[in-house]
Amino acid sequence: MKTVEIIASGRVQRVGFRACIRRIAMNLGVSGEAMNLSDGRVKIIATAEPAILEKFISMLYSCSRVILRDLQVTEKEPQIFPEFSIVRQISQ
Repeated sequence: MKTVEIIASGRVQRVGFRACIRRIAMNLGVSGEAMNLSDGRVKIIATAEPAILEKFISMLYSCSRVILRDLQVTEKEPQIFPEFSIVRQISQ
C-alpha cells in the first residue's frame, strides 16, 4: 500500500469536486480524505496499491465543472483509513 498527498489547484471549490473525488475513490477502493484549503485549493490524502493510485489521480481530471490547473503529488508515510471521507471544515 502507498499513501500520497495531492494538492489540487484551479477551479476546485464549490463545484462538487470533493464529492467527485469520493465517488472515484469508492469505485476504485481507495481510502483517505479530501478537504478544502483556506487558499482555495483542495487537499487529498489517498491510500491504495500504487497502480490504483495512478488510475485514481488520472481520473480526477474527469470531474465535471472542475478546472484542474495543477496537481502536486507527494508520497507520504503509509496511512490507514477506514474509507474515503470528505472533511467538511476548511484546513490551513
